[in-house]
Amino acid sequence: MSPVVRLLWFGGSVAVTALLVLLWQLIATYSGIPPVFLPGPDRAWNALVAGIGTGELTRLTWATVERMLYGWVLASMLGIALGALIGSSRRAREYIGPTLELVRPVPVSAFMPIVMAFLGLSGRMVLVVIAIGSIWPVLLATVHGVSNVEPRLLEVSRSLRFSRFQTLWKFALPNAQTDILAGMRLGLTVALVLAVIGEMLASEAGLGYHILTTARSYRSDQLFAGVILLGLIGLASNLVLQAIEWRVLRWRRR
Repeated sequence: MSPVVRLLWFGGSVAVTALLVLLWQLIATYSGIPPVFLPGPDRAWNALVAGIGTGELTRLTWATVERMLYGWVLASMLGIALGALIGSSRRAREYIGPTLELVRPVPVSAFMPIVMAFLGLSGRMVLVVIAIGSIWPVLLATVHGVSNVEPRLLEVSRSLRFSRFQTLWKFALPNAQTDILAGMRLGLTVALVLAVIGEMLASEAGLGYHILTTARSYRSDQLFAGVILLGLIGLASNLVLQAIEWRVLRWRRR
């Protein structure tokens, strides 16, 4: 894609966002809905600037981002390791695959009471819930990528008399990079959602608990400021992973 086309796409996305913000402002101003329920973007922006100025929103944002990243890194490491082991063994896929497909559709909320029973309403509970929820995209993507290695690469591996670990490290995992990175991007989105939900349940400091308390006290401008920050976190994390993916996979474009 040429730079001009990319610039046009970027300009179009900015224009759509600006129109949505304008529509929000018009609805908040002329629909008759009280600001206590629907503040305009001007009120939300003022609350956002004020919260960052006092340092409160900055502290809460870092708490949520830290919790999200810890859970996501833990889930990614376990997902890649387990996925590589399962994907590299046909027997493991035959025996464990049905169990994975059985557990995968179960919502993370079903595991929350079990985790709470062992860890209580604590920060560790939130971290474990994030890891449980965000491991599945990485695990399943790794299994798929490792189990679909190019047959010619396997022939090269056998001709070089590579061990199973060498084949996995030199051929299978590089071949699965695209799938793994896509699973990690999806897992990071899940981690952010679960960090917010976990903070609400466990009353842990973060944007999730901030949104809950401001909603209960009808401080809608601060509520929307927290929601805007969550959207910015999601956007920034996705852009960072896209840049990493572009750099890691640049050898495929040669």
